[in-house]
Amino acid sequence: MTVETRISDTRGADSSSRQEGPGGLWDSVKKAAFVIGSGILFLAAFGNSLTWHLQRFWGASGDFWQNLWTKLYLAFEGHDTALFYLGTMLIPSVAFWASNGLLLLVDITGKPSFITRYRIQVDKNNPVDPAKLRHAVKSVIFNQVFISGPMVVVCYHLMSWRGDPCGPELPTFHWALAELAIFSMLEEVMFYYSHRLFHQPGLYKHFHKQHHEWTAPIGVVSIYAHPLEHVISNTLPVVIGPVILGSHLSTTTLWYCLALVSTTISHCGYHLPFLPSPEFHDFHHLRFNQCFGVFGVLDRLHGTDTKFRQTKQYERHTLLTSFTPLMESIPDSPKKGQ
Repeated sequence: MTVETRISDTRGADSSSRQEGPGGLWDSVKKAAFVIGSGILFLAAFGNSLTWHLQRFWGASGDFWQNLWTKLYLAFEGHDTALFYLGTMLIPSVAFWASNGLLLLVDITGKPSFITRYRIQVDKNNPVDPAKLRHAVKSVIFNQVFISGPMVVVCYHLMSWRGDPCGPELPTFHWALAELAIFSMLEEVMFYYSHRLFHQPGLYKHFHKQHHEWTAPIGVVSIYAHPLEHVISNTLPVVIGPVILGSHLSTTTLWYCLALVSTTISHCGYHLPFLPSPEFHDFHHLRFNQCFGVFGVLDRLHGTDTKFRQTKQYERHTLLTSFTPLMESIPDSPKKGQ
């Protein structure tokens, strides 16, 4: 009777394990679809609202965005290269440093407290080490100027060879949103596998270890990495989508800005209200061997999020829709002996 019960329990456990795998993967796919879909719906709503206000209060008529692009296109007529670099180098850099400038004020001063109360690792970077920060910022600027810059130049020549990335006609709004979804899926695949590759012992020691000097990351270290890693794992997964699809400069610029702001949020160290949860990637910096991807789909498929799903960080890995920090609403379990 006891043996039969044990066999039955074992079979039941195996069955539940088999059921948990696909169910868990499907749950992760749904979450990724929700994140991408919500982002696209937000962009659509924001674009429609902004267009309406511009037309309503600024007296704009017709297709406001096409008219605006036409004026810009004519202003740069004959200088497509300069226009492309303006959209793919200058504007994304402004988006990156504007968002990180605000975060750095908090990281350096530890104020205002209504933001620091959302810190994920409460005992870290309070405030951030100035010497360590200066070193990271220098590396980030180097990567942007001497790595990302030349790669964008290559992208321009590839995209010009197959079409006209600065053409006079904007893509339709729906096609631009579809492209953003495709870019997101390509980034998930390429970042996950390249990231795991850099966690192989030999490569980790010589290249990826630099990025993991920050076990409690801050926004600016999102592109603090060895130059080789910055090429393969940071930049290539982002730029490959527009090159493959032959995207218009407008979509490419928007995607570069979204990618930089998104990775900044993932590394920022604060789980702020109404912003995507950074718990997933913050846990990766804390434990190193979990949560390699962007949306978690491939982590669920390959089982590289199993430890994460057993933690309080996983319970907090959700969109915060109130002003109560999740460290308060979902506190850590008391330590043994307390």
